[in-house]
Amino acid sequence: MARLLFELLKPWIELDSEFSIDVANLQLDSRKVSVGDVFVAIQGHAVDGRAFIDKAISSGAVAVIADASEEKPHQHVEWRADVPVIYLSEIGSQLSYFATFFYQFAPMQLIGITGTNGKTTISQLTAQWIELLGKKAAVMGTTGNGFLHDLKPAVNTTGNAIEIQQTLSQLQQQGAQYTALEVSSHGLVQGRVKALPFAAAAFTNLSRDHLDYHGSMEEYAEAKFSLFSQHDCQYKIINADDEVGQQWLKRLPDAVAVSLTKPQSMSAHPSSMRRSLWANEVDYSDAGISLSIDGHWGEADLQAPLIGAFNASNLLVALATLLSLGFELDQLVQVAPKLTPVIGRMELFQASRAQAKVVVDYAHTPDALEKALMALRVHCKGKLWSIFGCGGDRDAGKRPMMTEISERLADESIITDDNPRSENPAKIVADMLQGAVNPKHIHVIHSRYQACQYALQQASENDIILLAGKGHEDYQIINGQTVHYSDRETAQVLLGLSL
Repeated sequence: MARLLFELLKPWIELDSEFSIDVANLQLDSRKVSVGDVFVAIQGHAVDGRAFIDKAISSGAVAVIADASEEKPHQHVEWRADVPVIYLSEIGSQLSYFATFFYQFAPMQLIGITGTNGKTTISQLTAQWIELLGKKAAVMGTTGNGFLHDLKPAVNTTGNAIEIQQTLSQLQQQGAQYTALEVSSHGLVQGRVKALPFAAAAFTNLSRDHLDYHGSMEEYAEAKFSLFSQHDCQYKIINADDEVGQQWLKRLPDAVAVSLTKPQSMSAHPSSMRRSLWANEVDYSDAGISLSIDGHWGEADLQAPLIGAFNASNLLVALATLLSLGFELDQLVQVAPKLTPVIGRMELFQASRAQAKVVVDYAHTPDALEKALMALRVHCKGKLWSIFGCGGDRDAGKRPMMTEISERLADESIITDDNPRSENPAKIVADMLQGAVNPKHIHVIHSRYQACQYALQQASENDIILLAGKGHEDYQIINGQTVHYSDRETAQVLLGLSL
């Protein structure tokens, strides 16, 4: 999709005909530059891309767009080996607009999902539902980018501004009519989706996470809220059962309120004052979740093969999002039983012989662990086991909180390694044990495989073992090295199931 350089840069700088250079692609990473690409050299949080300009040129870059400085101010142009280096101010904050102008993907319905927990589940349930109704939907987020049957790995929940536009352009060419994007707080603060027109955006919940980056819960919340206040967003869907969501509904009078309870509990905004969707009844069984729903779009009964109260909330948020976009309630309800659990999200593994069940979930925050254990308790006829850890080089404040939650809600707790990264695993465990009332009753087994093996050896057939923290991931980062490991494979191997 070649573009002429001077045409691309018109909104930022006027260039003459000598800049009629065909541009094949945009690249933020000099290592990915190929012949015909333009290298965008920005001063990032950790790396200054301007240090790699010469490398990008030697790899075939036909032009470079770089962050301006005092020495090389806005609109300054220099030539290196017959390649123009064009300096512009504040490229980082404008990168999403720049990428949009370059890729110009045809309009598709974009759905943004933000919040601490539930983004992956809601985005994939939304895409599944759309596909079940005969339209093409893709996802972008933690478990990968693309169509659900062919996800490509993603390094970050929300890619950089250029990667997002590249991917959306590719998905549009492959026929995607809708794309559900997980929108992280990092991505919002760094402006990675600033220029995207969201047909709908949904908020799941807010709990402690990423404080090593944001510094406080208030800053974290405002980062999330910016999706609704500072971005192009037509429909806004808010989980009214979350305390932060209730506060946001007061700031967003046009938002759709979603709740697992009747509307009188929806903050100060009953259904008569805003569009809303709620559940009159919710039933949980081994077969899944049954909801009797009501609200702006009418009444219905809905069944889906998912586990736990938070998945009931995820279902309602996804449903309200699709209803806001014009999908019919009766059609959505009709196909809901065909929805499937998301890989690594409350994913159940059970052998045919008499053994405990193993549930693999991505829960790696205090709130997510608490909700996962509470969700499994209603399904558990025996003991509830909790295997969990905490990541290294991340917010240490949540470590004792995780242990307190597990000790309070599970019958048996095993602390194990998550991603220690560069930290000593023993130090992480010591921090976690600070949250225990009876630390002698907490098992510590650093190997995740051995921790699950021990639990299965000790558990009865009516027990449920929650293997929390990794979910869909197939690696661990230990002592700075990435090694292959999968909770899902662990459960399958130990239960004698086929991989």
